[in-house]
Amino acid sequence: MEKKMNSNSVKTRRVIAYIVLVFFAALCLFWFLLLFVNSTKTHGEVTNGHFSILPGSNLVKNFKAAINDSSAPIIKGITNSFIVSALNALLCTYFSTMTAFAIHAYNFKGKKAIFVFILAIMMIPTQVTALGFIKLMESMKLTGHLLPLILPAIASPVTFFYMKQYMESGMPLELLEAARIDGAGELRIFNTIALPLMKPAIAVQAIFSFVGSWNNYFTPALILKDAKDKWTLPVIIAFLRSADFKSFDMGKIYMTITLSILPVIVVYIFLSKHLVGGLAVGAVKG
Repeated sequence: MEKKMNSNSVKTRRVIAYIVLVFFAALCLFWFLLLFVNSTKTHGEVTNGHFSILPGSNLVKNFKAAINDSSAPIIKGITNSFIVSALNALLCTYFSTMTAFAIHAYNFKGKKAIFVFILAIMMIPTQVTALGFIKLMESMKLTGHLLPLILPAIASPVTFFYMKQYMESGMPLELLEAARIDGAGELRIFNTIALPLMKPAIAVQAIFSFVGSWNNYFTPALILKDAKDKWTLPVIIAFLRSADFKSFDMGKIYMTITLSILPVIVVYIFLSKHLVGGLAVGAVKG
């Protein structure tokens, strides 16, 4: 009898948990649905103040308007954003993992001081260093180029810290030592042993890095303000929102935002299978 009561109690709690999860999932997805619906409507239908979940009939027109707008080259913006975000994800995960590997696998003088210094950098907001960064890029004549948006990704203290915590819980030093005894070089150990073991963590940080770079407006707006052919999607969307009254079209803006989030959804779908496992294992020592 007691076992039956416990079983019923577990089932009840499970049903309640599922109901709560479905509610919050629907709440999160509702705003995406609203975005897609508004991208099918005219400017008047979006701004008339009447809420409707039903799609409009302006989908094709909004799509053509977004694609063919020469003042805000959306296709070029998608290309620029993808180049910057993909290289950010690649460089950030590879070199941050390499740095974490060096701190985790080797004992050397000043190791703790270097670790503390990297963690201290995490506390410095991007806005604090923005002025000096812009001045440096101007002196190097790199404003108006995509390189200033890519190269700083090599040094990511947040990604380094996550990778370091993941290694402590999922990469035994004995395995690395065995590879050294077998005659493997350090670079080979990193590329053929450490990186495969870090796949879930790399997938997690690649998603975060890609999405963060894709949605970044602050730095591209400062670096690329006079180079329209190098604009990324957040800069283009901000430009459309600041258009004058005659050319301001909310339907086109919603369509542009819709087009801007589709690549992120695709990247998430491909890497999501590693997300839960990577977060769970990486949090063991967190």
